[in-house]
Amino acid sequence: MDRRSIRKLDHIRNALITLENGANSFDDVSFVPNSLPNAALAETSLDTVIASLRLSSPIMINAMTGGAGGTTQINQKLAIIARERNLAMAVGSQMAALRDPDVTDSYLIVRREHPQGILFANVGAEATVEQAIAAVEMMQANGLQIHLNVMQELLMPEGDRDFRGYLERIQAIRESLDVPVIVKEVGFGMAKESIEKLIEIGIRTIDVGGRGGTNFAQVENMRNDQPNAMFEDWGFTTVESLLEANAVGHPGVSYIATGGVRHGLDVVKAASLGASAVGMAGAMLRLVQRESLEDCLSTVDRWHHQIRVAMTALGMKGLADAVCTPVMIAGKTAERARLRHVQLERLAQR
Repeated sequence: MDRRSIRKLDHIRNALITLENGANSFDDVSFVPNSLPNAALAETSLDTVIASLRLSSPIMINAMTGGAGGTTQINQKLAIIARERNLAMAVGSQMAALRDPDVTDSYLIVRREHPQGILFANVGAEATVEQAIAAVEMMQANGLQIHLNVMQELLMPEGDRDFRGYLERIQAIRESLDVPVIVKEVGFGMAKESIEKLIEIGIRTIDVGGRGGTNFAQVENMRNDQPNAMFEDWGFTTVESLLEANAVGHPGVSYIATGGVRHGLDVVKAASLGASAVGMAGAMLRLVQRESLEDCLSTVDRWHHQIRVAMTALGMKGLADAVCTPVMIAGKTAERARLRHVQLERLAQR
């Protein structure tokens, strides 16, 4: 087994371990109860729109893996779940397949299992325009994710050390593709300054990818003979990142919340802070590695039911109504948000 395959499998094993630990910023978010919601669960709609694509569920199976032995089976099971519950899905970084065609099948299995589904290709911000186009064509993808994972690369023993030109490459890719481009963080969150730069170059869908789910700093430290544990709390949580996005306030930009989404109530909390969809990666990985396909599907059904329960209790018919629902932010999240001049009282009184 080559070093790249070993690294991919290390990431999966270490990710499953780190998922068991850590506090979650969604616990700092709560709703003002509505005793007269004037709503019915049967009338709730889970439809949403991201990257100009209409989805029947706000839950996306977000990028996880591919490019090594064993990852084909994981992606196949994920794709079956996506097909059976009509979920959008993103594959893991395709840079491995772009460099070595022998591992292409670990990605292609997704399109074979989900031929009519909404799928997103995935490359890093170091990719060229030609590589981005090849990734989209490989998957017959409906859109492209460009992932940002600076801290992970810095902690990865064999990772990148030079991040110059990212913004220019992202802009070049966006201008060259005829499918939507999503820029996503990989577990370290996004500040409003970064969001504003992406908007300036024409990016209209951003996955804020915050702390709270898979901790890729910890994942890499577990692979390192000289770990740098002080960086494992680096960045913004998912909720903090959504508050940053909220502060930008650009009307035409949609957000995806990935990082620590555990159940249906977290989905509605994310929607109340401006997310049009949520990405679930760690929770999905744990499901497919530990549960039968039938149990995986039952869990997705339960998440959808939980979303509808929360929506009905709050008087919502569609997820877009969530941004008008009063929401309270407390705890460490509130303390840090106030340092960034986020107007939390406005959210609680809307």
